[in-house]
Amino acid sequence: MRDEKEFTPNQADPEEEIDLLELAANLWKGRRIIFKWAGIGAIIGLIVAFSIPKEYTTTIKLASEANAGGSTGSLSAIAAMAGINTTGNKAGDAVTPELYPDVLSSIPFVVGLFDVPVTESENDSTYTVRNYIEQHTSTPWWSAIMALPGKTIGMVKSWFSPEEDTSSGGATNPFKLSKKETLVKEALSARIAGSYDDKTGINTISVTMQDPQVSAMLADTVAHHLQQFVTDYRTSKARKDLEYAEQLNNEARESYYAAQQRLADYLDRNQGISLHSAQVTRDRLSNEAQLAFSLFNQTSQQVQLAKAKVQENTPVYAIVEPATVPLRASKPSKAMILIGFTIVAAIAASAKILLSDTFKALKTKVSA
Repeated sequence: MRDEKEFTPNQADPEEEIDLLELAANLWKGRRIIFKWAGIGAIIGLIVAFSIPKEYTTTIKLASEANAGGSTGSLSAIAAMAGINTTGNKAGDAVTPELYPDVLSSIPFVVGLFDVPVTESENDSTYTVRNYIEQHTSTPWWSAIMALPGKTIGMVKSWFSPEEDTSSGGATNPFKLSKKETLVKEALSARIAGSYDDKTGINTISVTMQDPQVSAMLADTVAHHLQQFVTDYRTSKARKDLEYAEQLNNEARESYYAAQQRLADYLDRNQGISLHSAQVTRDRLSNEAQLAFSLFNQTSQQVQLAKAKVQENTPVYAIVEPATVPLRASKPSKAMILIGFTIVAAIAASAKILLSDTFKALKTKVSA
């Protein structure tokens, strides 16, 4: 009869069990290494934290008017109290508040900000947004090192195939951007963010720049351009109708004045004449003048109605939180960077100690 112990899957080999007390003892023995690595990590963290330029964020909260007519307004208010959103995606309105963040990131909108003047807070120097992004925005020192291979390859390529700059000296064409303009557009778009809250119906616009005053000025301009964009879109049909009504009104005015002048000229030439033919002609010219006046009066009323339609379709915005110059930098968080590098260095040192002890134990077992 063999004297064997039955082995069950739930049983663990004592030799393979991990002794937590032994691991803790090994870490305690190597505490100097851990403290040393943590100190090195803290120093690296400080270098990284102070190498990253400060960024300042300005936030604007914007509430747009809900275009609900008649009894729909009260129903929408009741539905909003119940947590139901009925303001979005109205018939005939393709640019709803939910799409405002997409408008902020669109190429025509971002390119339209290139020539906006901004003023730095330190020296009161004024630049365009494009010039500020290209020449007055700093990057960490390691960015130049990481970009060096790409610049070297680009320089070598330029020797064999010189690239022509497609940018024109005039206004920027959003349909065809040059390489420099594309880089500026991407950099600027990354600094402008928008979000929409379905519950409150509030749009939040955030602009991050390395100068607090530039951040506030650009945020205010972005909000103004967004309002103007939405206003132009919503009133475009009404404004076209107004232009057409004014054109008809001008033509009717000229016809009315011409009919009046013909009637006056005829009366001046035929004073005291009692012929029936003269009477018929006078009545005809008088009727033409009356018809022209009636048409002129109708078109004038249409112009007033078209102006009222433009005013009705013009959205009204409420600035819940206006742009203010931020006093504190939003990033980088030096404390978090310092803590993060210190913890990572301590974990790396602990892993090194444990792996070293494990390899030594395995080597001893193999040699035995």
